[in-house]
Amino acid sequence: MTTRQATFVGFVAVLLWSLLALFTVGTAPVPPFQLAAMTFLIGGVVGLIWIGLTGALGALRQVGWRVYVFGTLGLFGYHALYFTALRMAPAAEAGLIAYLWPLLIVLFSGLLPGERLQPLHVVGALTSFIGAALIVLGGSRGFGAEALPGFALAFLCALTWSGYSVLSRRLGNTPTASVVVFCLMTAVLATGAHVVWEETVWPVNGLGWAAVLGLGLGPVGLAFYVWDIGVKQGDIQLLGVASYGAPLLSTLILIFAGVADPRLSLVLAGILITAGAVMAARASSAQGTGN
Repeated sequence: MTTRQATFVGFVAVLLWSLLALFTVGTAPVPPFQLAAMTFLIGGVVGLIWIGLTGALGALRQVGWRVYVFGTLGLFGYHALYFTALRMAPAAEAGLIAYLWPLLIVLFSGLLPGERLQPLHVVGALTSFIGAALIVLGGSRGFGAEALPGFALAFLCALTWSGYSVLSRRLGNTPTASVVVFCLMTAVLATGAHVVWEETVWPVNGLGWAAVLGLGLGPVGLAFYVWDIGVKQGDIQLLGVASYGAPLLSTLILIFAGVADPRLSLVLAGILITAGAVMAARASSAQGTGN
């Protein structure tokens, strides 16, 4: 698989994550950790079926336990920190801080062997981040000091996912099939967190169950498999900047679904996010030409 093909595969994860908000709204009133347990179980089972049909099951025995610990901490750690941050701080502000992860991916990628971080990569990432901020802070109530613990957890959330994504590239020889174990172990840990902190609440109708299934198949299933391919074999800087397209696409989907109201700021946000992605693409193209 070429770098360009792997980058496009990785971008499928961004498209799938843009459906996360819509499906999550449909799963109400299921609590967060219960929802994580249900959806990661679905994603893991689908992955098991996939590797069983392709004969890749044996590859799992070749993966060391440290890799499984790393992947599980990445997936579960991100979601646990994210859910907790949103409970301790205003959702819009905490969400924006958590969404520093694409920018951090771009910055951290410069530390990887064989990767060269261009100034235009950073400028593009910052430009797209400003565009995402216009979307996420649409319902902002301000950064109050009382919410600082929640903001700190949101930043740890961003560090966790960016670290997981960048370090995954160092595990380039590890088969994507290992993500199956990451998902299943995350489901187990999320179940434990649910039992300790939450009361079990099931979806109220067929639409709710369909939303849970949709999450498990897409944003919390296939997305992690294609993201693994993208960050290991694709253009990680371009993928990081392009990830800012997720909140824009997510908001547009919510508007078309009648869940959210259109805002003029979306136009400017769309321009900034697109401009940032174009800058990153040009930087990557120039870098490839230089090589």
